[in-house]
Amino acid sequence: MFEVKIETHFSAAHHLLNYRGECENQHGHNWKVEVYVRGTELDKSNILIDFKVLKKKVNEIVDYLDHTDINTLPEFNEVSPSSEIISRFLFKKIKNEIPDVFKVSVWETPTSCASYFE
Repeated sequence: MFEVKIETHFSAAHHLLNYRGECENQHGHNWKVEVYVRGTELDKSNILIDFKVLKKKVNEIVDYLDHTDINTLPEFNEVSPSSEIISRFLFKKIKNEIPDVFKVSVWETPTSCASYFE
């Protein structure tokens, strides 16, 4: 089994619903996103997936969230956009483009992240 990972980032605001504490207020993060792809077959160049292709497709999806208030996006209408929910959202969008995506991790601080995989 082979695994590759890329990292990217976006900046966005959000606030948590049904939460008591500071995070119920609108605030922002410089989110780091890690995308993992796994597979057993390499191409003729002995690579699982071209990093350039992976980064381009992932960044097209991540750019949708960049510099937004995530709560105002239709996909998050009446949904608390926690790191867990954002990682699942990104996973499912990326999976449509890259079927071998294994896991997406979303870091809202340098020491706190949530991941989604199936």
